[in-house]
Amino acid sequence: MLPRWPRDSLQCLQRRRQELKQQVDSLLSESRLKGALEASKRRDIYQRCMQLKQAIDENKNTLQKLKKADEPIPVGNYHQKKEEEHSLLDKLTHQLQQLAMSISRENITEIGELTERAEDDSAEDDEEEDDDDEEESKESGEEEETQEEEKQENESHQQVTSKEYIAVGDFSAQQAGDLTFKKGEILLITEKKPDGWWMAKNAKGNNGLVPKTYLEPYHKEEGQESSEEGNEEDVEVGNEIADEPEVKQRTDSHWSAVRKALSEQINTIDVLTTMGAIPAGFRPSTLFQLLEEGNQFRASYFLQPELAPSQLAFRDLLWNAKTGTIRSRPSHVSLILTLWSCKMIPLPGVSIQVLSRHVRLCLFDGNKVLSNIHTVRATWQPKKPRTWTFSPQVTGILPCLLDGDCFLRSNSLSPDLGILFEPGISYIRNSTGERGELSCGWVFLKLFDASGIPIPAKTYELFLNGGTPYEKGVEVDRSVSRRAHGSVFHQMMMMRREPQLLVKLRSLNRRSRDILSLLPEILIGSMGCIHLLIFYRQILGDVLLKGRMSMQSADFISNPVLATFPKLLEQPDVMDALRSSWAEKESTLKRSEKRDREFLKAVFLLVYHDCVVPLLHSTLLPPFRWAEEETEATRWKVIADFLKQNQENKSALQALLSPDGIHEPFDILEQTYDFLGKIRKKAA
Repeated sequence: MLPRWPRDSLQCLQRRRQELKQQVDSLLSESRLKGALEASKRRDIYQRCMQLKQAIDENKNTLQKLKKADEPIPVGNYHQKKEEEHSLLDKLTHQLQQLAMSISRENITEIGELTERAEDDSAEDDEEEDDDDEEESKESGEEEETQEEEKQENESHQQVTSKEYIAVGDFSAQQAGDLTFKKGEILLITEKKPDGWWMAKNAKGNNGLVPKTYLEPYHKEEGQESSEEGNEEDVEVGNEIADEPEVKQRTDSHWSAVRKALSEQINTIDVLTTMGAIPAGFRPSTLFQLLEEGNQFRASYFLQPELAPSQLAFRDLLWNAKTGTIRSRPSHVSLILTLWSCKMIPLPGVSIQVLSRHVRLCLFDGNKVLSNIHTVRATWQPKKPRTWTFSPQVTGILPCLLDGDCFLRSNSLSPDLGILFEPGISYIRNSTGERGELSCGWVFLKLFDASGIPIPAKTYELFLNGGTPYEKGVEVDRSVSRRAHGSVFHQMMMMRREPQLLVKLRSLNRRSRDILSLLPEILIGSMGCIHLLIFYRQILGDVLLKGRMSMQSADFISNPVLATFPKLLEQPDVMDALRSSWAEKESTLKRSEKRDREFLKAVFLLVYHDCVVPLLHSTLLPPFRWAEEETEATRWKVIADFLKQNQENKSALQALLSPDGIHEPFDILEQTYDFLGKIRKKAA
């Protein structure tokens, strides 16, 4: 007789899992008995629950380390069986977690009832003066017993879910519910939330929310000094936040926006995730919430000139008397990038309707946003819904919202400077009609290596991370990563299924560098609008530097172009109308006229007054709303009809004087440019 083959490792784990399942089922049935309502019985069930959970976690770790080569005999569908075993263990863990939570709720309810009884007893004792001393002694005894039971249960619960962390920087509470702490303070984490804000308790017993990026694990045996040396980068960030109030304010505003996005929408996201409508790595869009906070992250904010420290001149707008134009200013970072495509983006469920697919990008140093947030809308084909593309082929000019070619300029000297990309979707829930913005992941492309050398100009294949830019270790689609175990070939095949973004950095030639040097020192925008931005900067230089009678005058400047052009950056369809009108007018100019800068500016002003000013005050043009298809279609129809009428009449004068054309009244102050007011708003 042949000897019996020994059980393989996977079979041993399966048998162990079956034994654990029997113990879990027995514990669940025991918890439903009437006798389980007693406090002592609940504590026993809770301890057994924690022991079983620890045994299941050990089984998971062993299963994770298990390899196919460890099996004594070949096993068919090895990875599938391993994945099924992992899901069964997850199910057991979930059952134990629910049981532990129900026991904790019962304990809290019982403590509340005991407290109420104690209060009632104390009220009766106040009326009975003779028995006051005896009753107070009884109450104190009951309260001590209750506190001891609560303390024991909390300690047993904290041994499983709590952990001590040390603060690597100072943090001041910005909203109600935050917990202020100092660098080096030991905090006890009682709850870890997926939005990056954890519930913590300090040594004084105060509870509140704290950002997890300010913390690192605290090891008692190593001491506080070793903990502080564990993460030098986090310590440096903490010092900068504590020492520099301006950086602290900008950083806290980012945290406030992230928490605002996640706290207000986390319930909706949890519901959608539980329903399977969105992957677990999706989050409310961080960059969208920053845009909603105010104008400080919009292009119109960075387009305004900035005063020098002396407040007597402009720092980024200087006049060149020899050439009669604004002076070019090179910046530390000046480049052009092209968004190619997004691949393997997970699909949302049928319960939500996608209104827009887009990528938002900005300059980022790992801690705060350093530029405006630029948005590029993506297109997709029904046959390939997981693939997003940019810069589609269209008839006429390419809309700037769809233009994947972008320019970037920055004077930041941070060694961690890079580009933050956030693919996202705008959606509406079919059941409730609720609208929202979701991030489909994020990725950070650092622009300099460790030695400070710029990264080469080439195409980069960037794999997306889940969660928000302030979270680490979150995956967009967990199912892909869980299957990525096995041979090297199998892992390579799985990597092709991970969400990714293709971006190309382009090297600048001399002409492109000269053009970009006329723009503000910090700005991100579409390459299709760059010539219009330069016109605006030149007119700005003429009005503020060349044509001013007195440099000390602070009067309002009557100039509709300077007053209204920043609005076009928030209304891309009106910007496209200006681009179309200017391209049509430029095609009729002679070569000699194109070389004359003053003549070009004069023609541009005429085109601007004929095209943009009437549209901005037209009652037929509804307000711009992001990702509303009906509103966008209505606006474009009004714009197209207006441009067609202008082309036929060769001017907007007839449209303005026509009785059919109704325009909104406006104050003359709306057509004036108050640069000091802009500076004050920017400083605020």
